[in-house]
Amino acid sequence: MVQIFGFLGSLLGWILWAAFYLIKDFGLAIIVFTIIVKIVMFPMSVKQQKSMAQTAKLSKKQREIQEKYANNRQLAQEEIQKMYDREGVNPTGGCFTMFVPMLVLFGIFYAVGWPLSNTLHLNGASVSDAVAYMNTIPGYSASTGMYHYDEINLLRIFPNISGTTAIQNIFGVDDIAKISELYKGFRFLGIDLLAVPSDFGVVSPYFLFPILCFASNVGSQLIMQKVNSNNQMAQQQGCMKVMIFGLPLFSAYIAYVVPCAMAFYWIISAVINLFQSIVLSKIFSAAQLTANSEARHVALMFENEAKVPYVYAPKDTPVANKANSKNKKK
Repeated sequence: MVQIFGFLGSLLGWILWAAFYLIKDFGLAIIVFTIIVKIVMFPMSVKQQKSMAQTAKLSKKQREIQEKYANNRQLAQEEIQKMYDREGVNPTGGCFTMFVPMLVLFGIFYAVGWPLSNTLHLNGASVSDAVAYMNTIPGYSASTGMYHYDEINLLRIFPNISGTTAIQNIFGVDDIAKISELYKGFRFLGIDLLAVPSDFGVVSPYFLFPILCFASNVGSQLIMQKVNSNNQMAQQQGCMKVMIFGLPLFSAYIAYVVPCAMAFYWIISAVINLFQSIVLSKIFSAAQLTANSEARHVALMFENEAKVPYVYAPKDTPVANKANSKNKKK
């Protein structure tokens, strides 16, 4: 599993590095990266919203079936499934797409947590040698938090050791320049995005990142609940309930034990996702899908009537009177 996430982190690291190479600011690079991810995942988001809207559209019929077969839950489930099959609706169709962002999040973790290997894509042996040298420096204090990020620690002290003979023997001139440039780019609005909040405790300014992660996710979910209630979507699917109430707490914990750069990505992603969800909920609401379905039904009726041939018959005959009467009605 670690190898899979490491590979994903390496792939995403290329996008992060490309954005950073153009902007020279890792904070802005994360914003650009997040927008790119949202664009790529937009078709999945549309599918998820459609699935939620279609399920909500059938919620009234589902309640009627449950009330009708209140004494036979198995039969009620069978009838509900038949209803979904007739309507071509998969009530769990939007659940899988909710876990894709989690895969991206793990990829971001490995890209940010191992910036030299997965973002700069430096030689693995050289990075290991540099980390080994770093650990021999007298008085060096490694990360004291729950997790240890050797490459981040190396990057943070790199300006102080880049001129040493050991580092110059490990890395070439171009690699040293890239590492130094990446280190400077992690300073975003005066904030060190390489910092891990758990290393500084709850009284440090970096503890704001877990708080902002929690607040942005909870705020996003509460606003979406209000928006969806107008579209008769207040009753969420089971997988949605887990994401609504579990994700904010999970994000706050993760933001506390990982570099601030990852928490920053999560915050930006939550804000962008909120605006995207509001727009999609208006376009693909249950009411809108119902209106579109009725419009297609009416259009089909007119189309079928137009296919009926015009009947002509001589005047003053029973057939003519019947045909003319039918044509006048049209």
